[in-house]
Amino acid sequence: MTRFTRRGLLRTGAAAGVLAATGLPLRAQATRGGRLRMGLNGANTSDSWDSRTHSDIFMISAAQGAVFDSLTVVAADGSLEGELAESWETSSDAKTWTFNLRQGVTFHNGKPFGADDVIESLQMHVGEGVKSAAKPIVEAIAEMKKVTDHQVQFILADGNADFPYLLADYHLLIYPAGQIDEAISKGIGTGLYQVESFDPGVRFVGTRVDSHYKDGTAGWFDSVEIIAVNDITARMNALLTGQVDVINDIDFKTESLLAANPMTDIFEVTGNQQFTFPMLTDVAPFDDNNVRMALKHAVNRQEMVDKILLGHGRVGNDSPIGPANQYYFADMEQHAYDPDKAKFYLKEAGAEGLSVDLSVSNAAFTGATDAAQLLQASAKAVGITINLVQEPADGYWSNVWLKKPWCACYWSGRATEDLMFSSAYATGVPWNDTHFENERFMELLVKGRVEFDSDKRRDIYHEMQQIVHDEGGAMIPMFANFVGAKSSKVTNSGTIGNVYKVDNGRVAERWWMA
Repeated sequence: MTRFTRRGLLRTGAAAGVLAATGLPLRAQATRGGRLRMGLNGANTSDSWDSRTHSDIFMISAAQGAVFDSLTVVAADGSLEGELAESWETSSDAKTWTFNLRQGVTFHNGKPFGADDVIESLQMHVGEGVKSAAKPIVEAIAEMKKVTDHQVQFILADGNADFPYLLADYHLLIYPAGQIDEAISKGIGTGLYQVESFDPGVRFVGTRVDSHYKDGTAGWFDSVEIIAVNDITARMNALLTGQVDVINDIDFKTESLLAANPMTDIFEVTGNQQFTFPMLTDVAPFDDNNVRMALKHAVNRQEMVDKILLGHGRVGNDSPIGPANQYYFADMEQHAYDPDKAKFYLKEAGAEGLSVDLSVSNAAFTGATDAAQLLQASAKAVGITINLVQEPADGYWSNVWLKKPWCACYWSGRATEDLMFSSAYATGVPWNDTHFENERFMELLVKGRVEFDSDKRRDIYHEMQQIVHDEGGAMIPMFANFVGAKSSKVTNSGTIGNVYKVDNGRVAERWWMA
């Protein structure tokens, strides 16, 4: 498969050239066979095969990583590859995109894959009352045309040079047209593994599909079992006792146990994963930016990195664009722990003696409760009382996040600046977890999408980062590396993706038995 960096994609798009994905990279050292067992967190009893509801690594790994495919995929090295799309081309203004689809692909029920499946699958994410984090991506498409059975044309309302990257979003899975309800009920996709059993919030088992279009290039296991292990201690024990082969989010406090075991390996990559405390900017007292700025200066970020991440990460600066993004604003003035500044902003807000509730659970991220306690202590020295509300882990993402005025959260980050900002900071999008609204920010968001000059794009995205840094509702004290562990019985190419946890959720596709 021909790979494209984002910079190369922009150059080609500007020239209206063809972006092709003609094959898949061979991995001669990979061997077929065995059963992969993964112990992952992020599972809920409300889980389903409806990609519009997916938000955490358990279902990402089971759905996009095993059972279903998307049009494009971000490779382990960060380049863009075609999946169900074989090639694509764009007009000079990046408004019209034509995708050539793979031929000879079938769904698990035998239905041939084609253009109708793409159009109907994308239409799932729009419409009155539809709740999907990918809604902004699909709403930006003014028209979808079936050119032939294996060619689809997308006409965007406004040009977007990142459009092929957006189609790799894990919500944009492809279902069989006319059978989507059944496909959601049973898990019918075009992926490497067919559903053998699925117990929501408990376990998924998939069996390798015969005669798959990725044969010889991916999907090395005969079967895959993903077990819900939300408790971090239980995950560590499951790996150490040989019950599972791969786990995510290890316990840094007991990392030495894994490191000392000759049968286990720790894998770590630096990406854009961020541990956050979003405030709803339209709910008092967080509707006053002075209060938000007081809280941003009341957190000891380095202490969190040292005590929660134990060095597996870096200090955050209240912008979601991280060190793995192309236009990361590394030189932006750092928000630091500064009691005097915090007190100044409190006085400006007329909020001396502020008392606020913070909803927290370790379901938000590993160590979230401990991090909240550190925040509580550092804020106390400023004169701010933070009342910690311990929330149940099960249902945290449906009952707390997006609903409580201030809570703990994590984001994996996104491959491009536009996708991150469009997913969580654009006005009115479903996952805008701070209800942030800024007119200048929105102007820049649209402008950045159609700007092909890299230097001008950098200026645009730097200004957007500055805006959310100065006015946003997200406290982002730290970026956390993706750290997991595996049995020495399984291996990989040596390059691990850093967009999402556990190789972008693609372990079932990319790894094999050693």
